[in-house]
Amino acid sequence: MIHLHQPQVGQEELGAVAEVFDSKWLGHGPRTQAFEAAFAAHLDVDPAHVIFLNSGTAGLFLAVESLDLEEGDEVVLPSLSFVAAANAITACGGRPVFCDVDPRTLNPTAEHIEQAITERTKAVLILHYGGHPGDIVRIAELCQRRGLTLIEDAACSVASTVEGKAVGTYGDFALWSFDAMKVMVCGDGGMLYARDADAAARARRLAYHGLTQPTGFGHAQVSSRWWELDIPEVGRRVIGNDLTAAIATVQLRRLPELVARRREITQLYDRELAGIPDLLTPPPLPDGHTSTYYFYWVQMPPGVRDDAANDLRAAGIYTTFRYAPLHKVPTYGAPDDLTLPGSDHAADRTLCLPLHPGLDDEDVHTVATTLHKAIEARRQL
Repeated sequence: MIHLHQPQVGQEELGAVAEVFDSKWLGHGPRTQAFEAAFAAHLDVDPAHVIFLNSGTAGLFLAVESLDLEEGDEVVLPSLSFVAAANAITACGGRPVFCDVDPRTLNPTAEHIEQAITERTKAVLILHYGGHPGDIVRIAELCQRRGLTLIEDAACSVASTVEGKAVGTYGDFALWSFDAMKVMVCGDGGMLYARDADAAARARRLAYHGLTQPTGFGHAQVSSRWWELDIPEVGRRVIGNDLTAAIATVQLRRLPELVARRREITQLYDRELAGIPDLLTPPPLPDGHTSTYYFYWVQMPPGVRDDAANDLRAAGIYTTFRYAPLHKVPTYGAPDDLTLPGSDHAADRTLCLPLHPGLDDEDVHTVATTLHKAIEARRQL
C-alpha cells in the first residue's frame, strides 16, 4: 500500500528516546523546556509564549477556552476544517459559524470571513489548508480592525511563512500538531502559541490542572508546605512530556530536509500530472509565501473523483478528501439553508494524494499513472 501519510523516524529519534530512559525522567521536564525553547526560536518568539501539549487538539481547546465564551457568542471558521475546531467551539459554549473558502486553494479569504461576522462574533479560527498560508495577512488585519481574536490552526503548517514571518504568529493564538501523520511527528503532541504574556501564562496553568506551581520543587522555595495547592481556576492535564519532546526535538532539526523532500514530490506530481484533461493540480503559491506541503490535492469532476479514488485504492494507493464540510454536520447546528458554494464545489471534486518523504520517485510515478488511467477510463464511458 502506498499510504497517504507516513512518519519519518529512525535511529536519531530512537537514540533521543534512549537518553530519556537513561535520565530516569520521562514526564514533563528539562527536555520539554528545551523543545519549547527550540520551537520558539523556530517561530522567532519568546519561549514563555509557547506551551508543549499532548496534542494539537488540546491547543485548540485551550485557545477557545481563553475566549471565555458565553451563550450565543460566535466563532467564525471555514467549513473545510478539521472537526476538532468545531468541537472546541461547541464544547466551550460557543456557536460555530461557518464561512466559505476559495474552491481552488480551499482557504478562506478575508471577504469570506467578513461575510460571516455578526454582532455576536467573538473570534475567528482559520485553517491553513494543506500547509499553504492562504490570505492570513488580510485576515489578521480584518480581525484587528474589528476587534476579534484570531486563532490560527497551523497544525499542518509547521514550516509555512509569509514574507519570512512564521504562519501561526499572525494571530493571537496558534497551534501545531505533531501526531504520527503530520510533517513533524512525535507519536502525539502539539504546541500552543499565545501572543499575550498573561494569556500564555493562563494557558500553561490550565494545561496542568490549573495549578500555579507544576511541582513542589519550586514551591518549596516560598513555602515550607510545598504540597499545598493553589488552583485559581480549574484545568486539566494536557501537557507534553520529555519522551515526546525528545523525539520532536530531533524532528525539528530534521524539518528542513523533510519539507525539502515534500517540495520535490509536489513538483514531481506537478510535472507528472500536467496537461491531463479534467484534472486540476494545486494553484501556485503567491509571491512571498512558503508552504509545508502537507497535502497534494487534485480536483476533477465529482463522479470521476469518486471512481478514481476507488480505482486507486484497488491498486494499493490510499487517497482521501480532507476535510469534509462541517456545515453539513447536524451536530454543529448550521442552518439547513446555508449554502457555501466554494466549500461544496471543493468537497465534490477534491482528492488528496499520498505525500510524505518516504515516497520515492517511482511511487509518485505510480500514483500519477494510475490516476491518469482512472480518469481516462471514465472519459471513455
